[in-house]
Amino acid sequence: QEQLVESGGGLVQAGGSLTLSCAASRSIFSLKVMGWYRQAPGKQRELVAAITWTGNTDYADFVKGRFTISRDNAKNTVYLQMNSLKPEDTAVYYCNVAPGSGKIGAWGQGTQVTVSS
Repeated sequence: QEQLVESGGGLVQAGGSLTLSCAASRSIFSLKVMGWYRQAPGKQRELVAAITWTGNTDYADFVKGRFTISRDNAKNTVYLQMNSLKPEDTAVYYCNVAPGSGKIGAWGQGTQVTVSS
């Protein structure tokens, strides 16, 4: 059964840090480029960061230098370390297959990140 379970969100002050985790079923995770996405209220879901099976990474300009994506292939888990958080980072964060890497899995429930000013 395909599954994506995100965790680690919360409420932090601007400048703070959070680490998100996403546990995926192997059918979604294996050999895929995985991505973290976010969706703020009233906005479309956007790709934040992506990581290949071998660990190559790419980031949206608005998080470069602040966020770090990583993965543990043995655990079918992808992480997002978020530093220097800004109020505009407030959103529900999701993980899934990155665009162009295969079939997008069913979206999980996401994890809410709220950054107060």
